[in-house]
Amino acid sequence: MHAPGHLGELTQIVDFALVDAVLAETGAREKRVRLLPARVMVYFVLALALFERCSYRAVWGKLTAQLPAGVLVRPAVSSLARARRRLGARPLKLLFQTLAGPVGERGRPGVHYRGLRTVAVDGTSLHVPEDEQVTWRYPKRAGDKREFGYPLLRLLVIVECGTRALLAAAFGPEADGETVYAARLLGRLDASMLLLADVAFDSRALLEQVSATGAQFLVRSGARRCPTIVRRLPDGSYLSYLPGPYQPGRGYPSLPVRVIEAWITVTLDDGTVRREQWRLITSLLDHQRYPAAELVDLYHERWQVETTYFSIKASLLDGRVLRSHSIDGIDQEVWALLAAYQALIRAAADAVADRPDLDMDRLSFTVLLQTATDTIACASGIAPDGPTDLAGAIGRAALAALSPARRRRRTKARSKKNATSKYNANHGRHPQQAQHYTVHAEIQIMADGVAPRLHRRSQT
Repeated sequence: MHAPGHLGELTQIVDFALVDAVLAETGAREKRVRLLPARVMVYFVLALALFERCSYRAVWGKLTAQLPAGVLVRPAVSSLARARRRLGARPLKLLFQTLAGPVGERGRPGVHYRGLRTVAVDGTSLHVPEDEQVTWRYPKRAGDKREFGYPLLRLLVIVECGTRALLAAAFGPEADGETVYAARLLGRLDASMLLLADVAFDSRALLEQVSATGAQFLVRSGARRCPTIVRRLPDGSYLSYLPGPYQPGRGYPSLPVRVIEAWITVTLDDGTVRREQWRLITSLLDHQRYPAAELVDLYHERWQVETTYFSIKASLLDGRVLRSHSIDGIDQEVWALLAAYQALIRAAADAVADRPDLDMDRLSFTVLLQTATDTIACASGIAPDGPTDLAGAIGRAALAALSPARRRRRTKARSKKNATSKYNANHGRHPQQAQHYTVHAEIQIMADGVAPRLHRRSQT
């Protein structure tokens, strides 16, 4: 039997010693004996993230389901709310930062490209309650005549491709641009990494900061950028530079880059044809070691971060608005969501530890989450008596329900919009039911004004 301070089998990852160390480091340990100690509240807040559909009392009931009746006093909802406020956000933030980091070993499919660990950065928005205690920091979007939708929080993460483990995260008001938050995350990059990013991150200043960390980058360029061709390379890419602002004594310092321009043609089974030009900018200047065709293919791994957001927003949050009605409560809730997600990813990594050739994309996050919550309700796997089984019940369930080797590569995080949403204008323009398409993509690399076909891609 265990007290409410546990997380089922995930307690082996978020163990008691770790939680006690986090509480001691942040000074959040209680000063006197309480009905709801700080350690219990850390696990309670994490359980709230895993049982998003449940109320406070329902989550408490799951944490105490295996305890004998009458052993514990059932706290009031107000007591749980006050205990959450006493705990604050700092312990959950430090807990996430301790759990965050890469989990993919060398040789794991999709994790490395020619010796570089591939990571991706992108942003998304979470809905927060419409409450005066919150909207001063997280305002609603406003049009010419009225505000609409829920207040929004902007979240940015760096994700390890291949495993979708979180390396770092930052969040705050949506009014601050994505590059503002991205700059806060660059300290987690190092010379062993290759950063993939969308067009929103092609700022020269940001790319220069990425280079200063020692990391490489592969970023899609905006249509307005017209790089100067310094020298064409045999694979169709060319060397160029990104000029910087004038500096006294230095002139206009430039950032050397390599540019890859490609035409992407996508043909759907219903006859729809879409053709557009892509321009990728990279710090990988060696065209022999890093061929242009490989980098065009590699760039699609950036969608790993979208799949991560789908897991957080659709699976963990279930498309719901955050439950907290205070700024500190929202901070605590978001850090708890990220920590719970990372704990599940670490459980998945343990499950495939003895299967180095298995792509972790095939493990269902839904199965991981469902099995983990089952172990909480059953209070199982908290402290195994014998030798530790890395896979455990969570890992065995995920391995028994592997997805097919070939999967739809792109999963965009979406949630329901209300009647005043700016997305309402698109209603009815897209299929209302899921449909299957076979997509034939022909990728062409530009070279001296001629576009020779290098290779084709087909996927369903």
